[in-house]
Amino acid sequence: MSNLVKILSSKKICKSVWFMRQAGRYLPEFRKIRSENKDFIKLCLNSKLSSEITLQPIKRFNLDSAIIFSDILIVPYTLGQNVEFIKEEGPVLSNFNLEKFLDNNKISFTEKLQPVYKAIEITKKKLNQNKSLISFIGAPWTLLIYMLGAKKSKNELEYEKIKSQKTKLDIILSKLIEYLCLHIENQIQAGADVVQIFNSWAGLLPTKDLPNYCYVPNQKIVEFCKNKNIPTICFPKGIGENYKKFNNIVKADGINIDYNVNPLWAKKNLKNVVLQGGLDPKILLLSDEEIKSNATNYLNIFKDIPYIFNLGHGLLPETDPDKVDMLIKFYREYK
Repeated sequence: MSNLVKILSSKKICKSVWFMRQAGRYLPEFRKIRSENKDFIKLCLNSKLSSEITLQPIKRFNLDSAIIFSDILIVPYTLGQNVEFIKEEGPVLSNFNLEKFLDNNKISFTEKLQPVYKAIEITKKKLNQNKSLISFIGAPWTLLIYMLGAKKSKNELEYEKIKSQKTKLDIILSKLIEYLCLHIENQIQAGADVVQIFNSWAGLLPTKDLPNYCYVPNQKIVEFCKNKNIPTICFPKGIGENYKKFNNIVKADGINIDYNVNPLWAKKNLKNVVLQGGLDPKILLLSDEEIKSNATNYLNIFKDIPYIFNLGHGLLPETDPDKVDMLIKFYREYK
């Protein structure tokens, strides 16, 4: 059993480290593959390359876990929306069509995503038994924002686009949760050990709407995972002190805190859950001493509770891989 699974399943204190976006643009070997594969979605659906990219950071660094190379938007893509990645703007999806969305079926959904499940199978066979393979999904609310084209800027929503679908939102959410649970089940069957749920835009929700669009949908998915005996980690980025309510309602095995959450507050208020992450990815752009100092702050605070060393968001493209290696070695030597 890997340390990650051990911590999440039995709340044991032991060393475990992996990083969000550990397979990505900061690695020259990834950039080489990416330069030869311009269509990002097609790259995600290339089983051989997806597995190779997943394993790149495992070959470089002393990490406990691999996270399958894919994208949260692979689900809306499979459900019928085109996904285009525009430089300086990010992902843009074709117009949402409710009739087309509801016309999907689970058999064709699973067939279209076979390359992802094949990538998990390939990776699992190559991965050392003492390392975990993490699968993931985007949380329903975060996917809804992309699907309805409601993201105005990095920190702002076109809420009118959400409100315009208000009468249909329950139908869309319910069906989306069904497909997300199917995607999880298929990833488990392919060999995934842990599921992480990325709720990247949870912080854009008004507090009054958090229960309906954040807490309850996540709780349903976590409950599904519990019934499948697979550990879950949730990352409701940007919800501040509402992390406490989220944790009390959703009851995931682990919860990733973002870099705006005070680690002392998290330790005091987030109970009966394994904490993960928190370190600001920008810290890795600083000197070795500054990186070590910031990491030590988290490690000292969390040393007497189950804690997974990670970041408060994904690794930045401009990160030096040598800094990542240094940080992992520092963590391994920390006592």
